[in-house]
Amino acid sequence: MASSRSSASAGPAAAKRRPEDFLELVERGKRGRLKLYLGFAAGVGKTFRMLEEAHALRSRGVDVVIGFVETHGRAETQALVEGIEVVPRRRIEYRNVEVEEMDLNGVLKRKPAVAIVDELAHTNVPGSRNRKRYQDVIELQDAGINVIGAFNVQHLESLNDVVERVAGVPIRETIPDSFLKQADQVVNLDLAVEDLQERLHAGKIYSADRVPWALEHFFKDQNLQHLRELALREVAESVERAASARPVLAGADPSGGPPAGSRIMVCLSSSSPRAATLVRKGSRLAGRLNSDWFVVFVETPSESPELIDAETQRRLMTNVELAGEMGAEVVRVKASDPVDAILDFARSHGVGHIVVGRSHRPNWRQLLGRTVPLRLVREANGIDVHVVATDGDEEAP
Repeated sequence: MASSRSSASAGPAAAKRRPEDFLELVERGKRGRLKLYLGFAAGVGKTFRMLEEAHALRSRGVDVVIGFVETHGRAETQALVEGIEVVPRRRIEYRNVEVEEMDLNGVLKRKPAVAIVDELAHTNVPGSRNRKRYQDVIELQDAGINVIGAFNVQHLESLNDVVERVAGVPIRETIPDSFLKQADQVVNLDLAVEDLQERLHAGKIYSADRVPWALEHFFKDQNLQHLRELALREVAESVERAASARPVLAGADPSGGPPAGSRIMVCLSSSSPRAATLVRKGSRLAGRLNSDWFVVFVETPSESPELIDAETQRRLMTNVELAGEMGAEVVRVKASDPVDAILDFARSHGVGHIVVGRSHRPNWRQLLGRTVPLRLVREANGIDVHVVATDGDEEAP
């Protein structure tokens, strides 16, 4: 059968095909590369540097277009847009207001070698094909288009709680850490806090009427210092992840996966009001260890879908979706004893770290060692157990 199928495909048309035709198919199937400029605040120069790189690539004959760039009225940034082809934005009327979005179909149809895409954490207008702009970028990459993009470190999903606690500013638009991990190159645009505040005073970031408010809120010294440290740490970890692609070391998985026993497991319960914090902490730990991670929900008989209320189910599904977006493998296990189920899963899947929330159970149960965290600490021989305290004291599974 194999030989007849082979001979049937060899006809006059096939005979005329050139080796270059197959190479074209191979090239077409290649996924686009991703380069990210990461900053710790508005005004550090992400968009400016992207546009400078676009001009440099264009001078070397590379086909570059601007998919979406937001200059925020900065004259020096606007000047760099000149001379680079801009794919016209898509205009949509939403709630009687005209909104401009990147024209994803327009960029795909134009098919440049490189597309410049700014503000990747942006949420697209309802009705768009993708909910977030970073998802548009993934689609461009799938089509073989290389992308240079930018966003600020506070938009990383796993840092959401940290930034809100330190800066006192809720961050509503986020990007999953898995997107950053997929980047081929990450460039941190570092700037001294004093220099950034000087740029703010000079009107190079916001208009004069917005400067006093910015200095009293997001642009306070302490906030900026902390965000700067977070950005530096993120880039350092991305370098470590790249280094892990080197030849296999002793104890490492020959297939290129993480060493045995290094995987992370986050334990959820249906009633956890702060489970999202646990998921983010698990994501951070997995990123630092460059490891696979799981989010496991042990469904006890009392937590079957027909027994828990609609609000609890909705919250559980929201946390499960968040974990999936952040790159975790989500697993639901049915068992009467959550501790036994957690440890069985951990040992069968090479888990070396278990992340669990602090218990809200009565003190007498804790003194008797009957809460899930205390039992895990006592029974998880050879596995590190991280009992996490969160705002509001996260409940255990």
